[in-house]
Amino acid sequence: MSAFAAVDVIRVKRDGGVLSDAQIDWVVDAYTRGLVADEQMSALAMAILLRGMTAPEIARWTAAMIASGERLDLSPVSRPTVDKHSTGGVGDKITLPLTPLVAACGGAVPQLSGRGLGHTGGTLDKLESIPGWRAALSNDEFITQLRDVGAVICAAGEGLAPADRKLYALRDVTGTVEAIPLIASSIMSKKIAEGTGALVLDVKVGSGAFMKNVDDARELARTMVELGGAHGVKTVALLTDMSTPLGLTIGNAVEVTESVEVLAGGGPADVVELTLALAREMLDAAGLPDADPEAALRDGRAMDAWRRMIRAQGGDPDAPMPTAPEVEVVRAETDGFVDSIDAYAMGVAAWRLGAGRARKEDPVSIPAGVVLHKRPGDPVRAGDPLYELRAEHAGRLPAALAEAARAVTVAPAAGERAPLVIERIG
Repeated sequence: MSAFAAVDVIRVKRDGGVLSDAQIDWVVDAYTRGLVADEQMSALAMAILLRGMTAPEIARWTAAMIASGERLDLSPVSRPTVDKHSTGGVGDKITLPLTPLVAACGGAVPQLSGRGLGHTGGTLDKLESIPGWRAALSNDEFITQLRDVGAVICAAGEGLAPADRKLYALRDVTGTVEAIPLIASSIMSKKIAEGTGALVLDVKVGSGAFMKNVDDARELARTMVELGGAHGVKTVALLTDMSTPLGLTIGNAVEVTESVEVLAGGGPADVVELTLALAREMLDAAGLPDADPEAALRDGRAMDAWRRMIRAQGGDPDAPMPTAPEVEVVRAETDGFVDSIDAYAMGVAAWRLGAGRARKEDPVSIPAGVVLHKRPGDPVRAGDPLYELRAEHAGRLPAALAEAARAVTVAPAAGERAPLVIERIG
């Protein structure tokens, strides 16, 4: 006999009730083991989306998802461990320069990352642009690299929060992705299970982000910060602007190239600003407040850490990035100033070019993507290049051009720029 009937658990939440700890433990475990059907968990997820969850419910749900699998033990790592998670955005390559930068300053970053779906790219897809680099590491390889290099970016193992993996796929096809309790518990169950001692969250806000308004982003950030604290992981969050793409590149190989430019002491100002802001938060959370990440970029230590990290996973840090044979340059039609570049439209354009995927099993194009020539606030003259679209096949260009055509607006005068970091929580 089951401890509960799934339909009774669904009814409690459907009617606005509060699930007991025992109900939550049972339904998460039973769903993981296949005793609760997908259609039943779909109904419960929709009830959670519509009715919400209390803070204790979310904490218990997260704990149950962690308990569905293993929890990594990072005690063999002598450095303080600290991780970062971004809710995803267009051109968000920050993990790539940030992970080796924090390692160069004395931290150890156990970065378990994912693949892209839709208009936001995945960190693993980007790194697979590097010949030889591999995403899959065993737990022993993961801990050894973390101990020896201080930085690792790889795929999460099958044993970490398997309940989340199963529920995440279900939410994607049932219109329940937007449920804040389920977003928060999904992110935090994986991050807590990986065993990090501290965590910094980059919660994106704007057209190119999952959260379109500040209030929703703030609620999500606060929920995750509380979950981290409840599980003994020092957690802080930054709300950051994602109305404009980050940097000048959107894609896979093109974002790796830009990340290396940052590690070499250059790169776009906004990418450098956010990388340093998150690095300072991570180092402070790890108990290394006196470390100077700006100096580590300037003197080459961050680049050295990057090269060690890539080599440790079989990659060649000196290999040239692949380039797309089809390039379409779009030019300004009038004089003026770039007023805005819509992140969502440009993200969809990159997806149309092949840089993203519609289904998790779809391949991605390594060289495809968008390269911006101008940023909001920049002056332009008629005929100046605004951006270029890169594709492996010319047939992908028309749909991408149609998406990108509405993304860039040119105005007679330069407008005021919104701050990149909107708020700190935690």
